[in-house]
Amino acid sequence: MNPDNLPDKLYTAAGVRELDRIAIEDFGMSAFSLMCTAGIACVAELVARWPAAARVWVICGSGNNAGDGYIVAAKLAERQCAVEVRLVGESGKTSPAAQQALDYCLAAGVKPRLFEPEEVVAADVLVDALLGTGLAGEPRPAMAQAIDWINAAGVPVLAIDIPSGLSADTGRRSASTIVADATVTFIGLKRGLFTHDGPDCAGEVIFDPLGLAAEVYEQVLSHTGKLRLDNLLASLPRRPRKAHKNHFGHVLIVGGDRGMGGAVAMSAEAALRAGAGLVSVATHPAHATALLARRPELMVRGIEAGTDLDNLVARASVLVLGPGLGQSDWSAMVFDRLIESEQTMVVDADGLNLLAKDPRQKSNWVLTPHPGEAARLLDEKDIEADRFTSIARLQTQYGGTVVLKGVGSLVADGAALDLCPYGNPGMATAGMGDVLAGVIAALLAQGLGLGVATRLAVAVHAVAGDRVALKGQRGMLATDCIPEIRRLLNPGLDKPGSHPAGFDGPRRFSA
Repeated sequence: MNPDNLPDKLYTAAGVRELDRIAIEDFGMSAFSLMCTAGIACVAELVARWPAAARVWVICGSGNNAGDGYIVAAKLAERQCAVEVRLVGESGKTSPAAQQALDYCLAAGVKPRLFEPEEVVAADVLVDALLGTGLAGEPRPAMAQAIDWINAAGVPVLAIDIPSGLSADTGRRSASTIVADATVTFIGLKRGLFTHDGPDCAGEVIFDPLGLAAEVYEQVLSHTGKLRLDNLLASLPRRPRKAHKNHFGHVLIVGGDRGMGGAVAMSAEAALRAGAGLVSVATHPAHATALLARRPELMVRGIEAGTDLDNLVARASVLVLGPGLGQSDWSAMVFDRLIESEQTMVVDADGLNLLAKDPRQKSNWVLTPHPGEAARLLDEKDIEADRFTSIARLQTQYGGTVVLKGVGSLVADGAALDLCPYGNPGMATAGMGDVLAGVIAALLAQGLGLGVATRLAVAVHAVAGDRVALKGQRGMLATDCIPEIRRLLNPGLDKPGSHPAGFDGPRRFSA
C-alpha cells in the first residue's frame, strides 16, 4: 500500500457522518445510491484481490454497514458467484436505506440466513459487514461471537468501511475485533485506521469517496492531516554555490552517560548526514576517544562539570538533549545546566524522563516521546487509548512541537496535527529515536521552522525505514536508515540526468 495514493485529510467518525449528511441533505444524494456505490467498490476490490474466489460469505449486522454488505452480495450474485449472507443481531433496527439494500439482495436471489456460530465456514472469502464507525464501547455478545468466528475461520477477510470492533477515532481494538486482509473505506479516511491497532486490523486500506463533490468536503473541517514526503521535501532551501559550513547550522548533541555512548554517536552521525554544517557532541569523558575514532568529522568534548557546557552551547544553533543521557548524578547535572538554555532544542529519551520530574513549557523546543515517555510526561498510564488526545495534552502542557512516536506517529505544534503514514515494525529497534532526533536538529539548523523541520524529519526517517525494510524487517539497525535518509534529502538522485533539490549547479562554461 502506498499511503501517498490516499487523501491527505483524516476524519473522526462524527466528521464522516457529517460529510454523509451533507451529501444526502444538501446535495441530493440518496443513502441507497451511496450504499450501491460502496458495494460496487467492495466487489471490485474483492474480485481484483481474490480472482479465484468462487464462494463468498457476507456477514451482516443490522445497520448501514449491513446495507453495504447486502449490495455486495447482490452484485456478486449478478456475477454468478456463489454468495451467501449470514445475519447477526436485531433485524428490526435496519434503516430505510439498509432495508432497500436487503430488498435488492433478495431480488438478486440471495436469501440471508441467521448466523449460527457452530456452522463451519465454506467460503473462499468472508466479508465483514457487521459494525460500522458508530461503535461505542465493546461489541455486544452476539457481535463479538461473530467477530471471533470470522477471525478463526482461516480464510481471507474484506472489511467494509472499518474492521468491526475497531474504534474509528482512536484505532483502539475491542476485545473482539476483525483482523482483515483489506479494508475498503468510504467518504473520508477514518483516522483510527492508521494508528495504534488500526494498521494491524485493517490490512491494506482502499479508499472510495463515493462520488462526493469537493464542495461537500469544504464544509467539514478535518482536524488531522497526513504527512506526504514529496510535499515536505519542497520546503528544503536550495544551497547557494557560495555556501560554507556555517550557513547550515551547528548542532550540539548532549548525552551519552557511561556505557551509552552509542546513542549520541548515532544522533550525531544522523545530523551530519541530514545536512548540518557542524556537529559537536558533549558526552561522558569515557566516550570521547571512541566517538572521534568512529566519526572524525565530529567535534567531541568530555563533560566533567556543568560549566564545561557553557561555551559549547554558546556556539551551537540547535541542541539535542537526551540520547543516552541516563538518569545518574552526571545526567542530572547535564540536564539542569541545559534545560534553562534559551536555544532551540530537541529533547529525547532520558531528557524527557528528567523533564517529567521537572515539567516546564517552552515554545522553541521539539519533544519526541514514545508512549512510555509520554505516560511519564503526563503522569498517565494509558497513552495509547487515545493517541490524538494524548498528543494534544502534551503540546498544551509543554509547548513547542511534539512527536508522539509509534505506528502512525503524530506531530502537533498547536496549529496543526498530522499523522505519519510511513514506517514499519522493523524500526522497533534501539537507536531509531536517536537517529530521528539528529535529523530533526539538522533540519532546524538549516533554517526550517519547528513544525516543518519536525514533520519532514519524521516522514523522511519513516520512509528511510521502509526502504531498508525491503531487505527484511528483522535485523534492521537504526544506522541502516542513515544512508537512505541522506538519499531522500537529496531528491532527484535516483533520476538520471537530474540534480537534487537544493543543489544549484553544476555550471558549464564555454570559451
